[in-house]
Amino acid sequence: MLNKIMKRGQRRSLKSEAIEAPIPPSAASSVTVNHASRLASATPQPVSLANIPLNPGTVEVLPTLRDVPMSDRHNLFIRKLQICCFLFDFTDPTKSVREKEIKRQNLAELVDLMQSGSCKMNEVMQEELIKMISVNIFRCLPPAAHENTGSEGGDPEEDEMFMDPSWPHLQLVYDLLLKYVVSSETDTKIAKKYLDHSFVLKLLDLFDSEDMREREYLKTILHRIYGRFMVHRPFIRNAINNIFYRFIFETERYNGIGELLEILGSIINGFALPMKEEHKLFLVRALVPLHKPKCISSYHQQLCYCITQFVEKDYRLADTVIRGVLKYWPVTNCGKEVLFLGELEEILEVTQSAEFQRCMVPLFRQIGRSLTSSHFQVAERALFWWNNEHIVSLIAENRHIVLPIIFDALEKNIRGHWNQAIIGLSSNVRRMFLEMDPELFEECQRQHDDKQARAGEVKEHRELTWKKLEEVASQVTGEESMVVI
Repeated sequence: MLNKIMKRGQRRSLKSEAIEAPIPPSAASSVTVNHASRLASATPQPVSLANIPLNPGTVEVLPTLRDVPMSDRHNLFIRKLQICCFLFDFTDPTKSVREKEIKRQNLAELVDLMQSGSCKMNEVMQEELIKMISVNIFRCLPPAAHENTGSEGGDPEEDEMFMDPSWPHLQLVYDLLLKYVVSSETDTKIAKKYLDHSFVLKLLDLFDSEDMREREYLKTILHRIYGRFMVHRPFIRNAINNIFYRFIFETERYNGIGELLEILGSIINGFALPMKEEHKLFLVRALVPLHKPKCISSYHQQLCYCITQFVEKDYRLADTVIRGVLKYWPVTNCGKEVLFLGELEEILEVTQSAEFQRCMVPLFRQIGRSLTSSHFQVAERALFWWNNEHIVSLIAENRHIVLPIIFDALEKNIRGHWNQAIIGLSSNVRRMFLEMDPELFEECQRQHDDKQARAGEVKEHRELTWKKLEEVASQVTGEESMVVI
């Protein structure tokens, strides 16, 4: 994705020389540029800023950086950043059309300059650059669709995708920030003074944007900041934790959970072994509880990847993860249950026998309930486990525990499930166990028949008891009527 963003909107690199910070400016720092000052000749001469008046508060057309002498480029760069700090109303496309286009052209030139690699900025220029970026991207996000309509929920896949009308400018600003972060010319010792904790927190707040394009840029930029600025790493992880806690236990509404999980998936992949205790706590306290919200389908794929990464890193976490998923098992949400079954299958693929034995009893009690679900997709997804060779090998090693737990569910499906596909799959699994261990299968069959016989006896006894109660009740009613007469 990073390559895609970096390649997007590439333009011809500037062929000008590098911008160098000149001697402290004299008159140049207090002047601006008029459109008329740009000479249209066959062989244009460098334009001096000394003769251009300053009009603060207005958006002026400035010459390009390559059209001015080297000594003026520093001041012109700062002036262009100041012009890019002007904000416009993009809800009305007829407003400030000229000024918007001037700003867009300046932003595009700055992006090209950064892309060319010829931009060597001093500390003042970097400070002004980050200030301009902050003015443009740190803003109040528009209300979400459910806040406008008052509706409590909705399928995010069915909702119309929000497109921020100011994106033509925002995209260029994000491009500029991304190129600044990844540039080899950027001195991290200076940059971390401006890309500080406050900046990172505001960046994380923007992940709640409704515009998917903006969240993709934010994901790439935050990941690059995490990679280049090691001093920020613990803070970023902690800030993401807090977002998850607020989402899980308070709001259950946040647009950027999937993107944050994608970043964490890469971070988890780089964890060193033995794993730190804080990382294990993050798994237990943040990632596992993310199975609780109703909207899990919007980020489950990324969550599943992060969970599986933890188990691959440390196989001893498999029991903790599986029991955690079982804790949040849905009762009435069949779509969510199908997701959980798929996730557990992926976890079991990287689970070793010893950890499987720790959790197999509660696990297959739940699988037994899923096998007999009246929703055929749930039952089908559970039965598909027996198509996985690794899971079948784990079950075969522990068949004396697993088969007695699910035998009744298989028999119930074969005898009475409404869906023919489920009956066929259940018969295949039953046959697999029969071939695996005939003696164990016969013992389970005998216990099942005994249980069914006892259940019949209990039913007859219950019916007999109710008949006796009815007879006693009718006799009492008759005696009461005689007394009344």
